[in-house]
Amino acid sequence: MTILERCCSGITALNRWLASAVSVLVFIMVAVIAYEVVARYFFNAPTVWALELSTLLFGPYFMLAGPYMLHIGAHVNVDILYNRLPRRGAAIMDCLIYPVIIAMCVIAVDQSWPLAMNAYESGETSFSAWNPPIWPIKFVIPAAFALLLLQALAETVRALHRATGGAEPAGEATP
Repeated sequence: MTILERCCSGITALNRWLASAVSVLVFIMVAVIAYEVVARYFFNAPTVWALELSTLLFGPYFMLAGPYMLHIGAHVNVDILYNRLPRRGAAIMDCLIYPVIIAMCVIAVDQSWPLAMNAYESGETSFSAWNPPIWPIKFVIPAAFALLLLQALAETVRALHRATGGAEPAGEATP
């Protein structure tokens, strides 16, 4: 395995681990919403924090699972065309699409990093009755786009390998 292939595998392994780690947030969100429903409708004691907490947890769950979803092909795709292409044709199409994703990620990181820094420096909160700090959540945005950028780079390398007639490295085949 070449250094480039090891880097691609490492990026994918990191994103796979992160997607698994943040999947636990779903259980926390379900528990928080269930608590709110029981408190509100059975005890007439609604919380001021449950809905906001579940919203704040959903952002990192959604954003940090995204890079691995790119690897397994779980993002939106025009399957009606893509699935009819031969393996090499699909790889060539990927070689055209991944640079667009990379460019979008570069722009997103560039634009979201100053916003996250500003939120941290000002100690930004949600201004709700609960008023939790939201600056940590704002750092998830540039981090998630940076991870998506890395995964798109890894997928570009894999697509170039497929487009030139190479086989997928063992254990790294994209569905």
